[in-house]
Amino acid sequence: MAGTNFVDYVKIYTRSGRGGAGSAHFRREKSMAMGGPDGGDGGRGGHVILRGNQQMWTLLHLRYRKHIFAQDGTSGSGACSTGSQGKDEIIDVPLGTIAKDAETGNVLFEITQEGQTEILEQGGRGGLGNWHFKSSTNQAPRYAQPGEDNIEGWKILELKVLADVGLVGFPNAGKSTLLSVVSAAKPKIADYAFTTLVPNLGIVSYRDEHSFIMADIPGIIEGASEGKGLGLRFLRHIERNSLLLFLIPADTKDIKKEYEILLNELKVYNPELLDKQRILAISKSDMLDEELIEEIKKELPQIPSLFISSITQQGLLQLKDLIWRELNK
Repeated sequence: MAGTNFVDYVKIYTRSGRGGAGSAHFRREKSMAMGGPDGGDGGRGGHVILRGNQQMWTLLHLRYRKHIFAQDGTSGSGACSTGSQGKDEIIDVPLGTIAKDAETGNVLFEITQEGQTEILEQGGRGGLGNWHFKSSTNQAPRYAQPGEDNIEGWKILELKVLADVGLVGFPNAGKSTLLSVVSAAKPKIADYAFTTLVPNLGIVSYRDEHSFIMADIPGIIEGASEGKGLGLRFLRHIERNSLLLFLIPADTKDIKKEYEILLNELKVYNPELLDKQRILAISKSDMLDEELIEEIKKELPQIPSLFISSITQQGLLQLKDLIWRELNK
């Protein structure tokens, strides 16, 4: 199944290259039996580097590649020759990847742009050759610097989906159906909880050849911020969305209460999520008549809202208009 290929969390052990040692060489030629110091510098050890690749959408390629080592630099030599630089180990990752120190949990950096490179482990500097230490009082230094040690340790890579609009709702709210109708994405759709186990992205076409990216993310449940269900996995991805589209079915007993539960889970996980723009869409509205719609409107929270049906495509053009306006405020 394609869904099993989506990996958004890996723990890897990385080691940069050791710097090459400087040389303590002296110039020796036929015409110069006692030449001065000419030991070259050691080469820098290789870095471990992450590079953004917009063609990638998963960390699957790192699931079974737990140990990543860069090459050591080589030692300097005579005639002030610098040693070779260790080969860098470059790892391509999807945009939205965050690198963390596994021991402290501290965020090291984020990869958000195509071709962006960040050093995960710094290679050791090469040692200086003995010609650097020549002076008027020490014309024949017989020592050189060793190369710097490498750096190694466990790192965590997390992927947070980058999208303009994130769909927020309980399982079976109709998120996957909506995405399949407004875009070319083909998420799995079925009438049971957690049909969606991984994020699905779709490009939604809009008027005059515009478009925006919508993400269908695993359904949230009450207690998600405490790790219940697929909660933390869901909440991690929604941090990156510019706008949150809350989707609540028309047959829900208390729409306002359900919206407040969803909002509270976001608040408990990360209060900053409440600063994002929010839209409420009442899905499956084809089962409502005009009178019932007017009654429900009186109970809705005070955010931009509208009634839609993915099956009959009721209100979908108005939804796109509303999303576009909110994204471009």
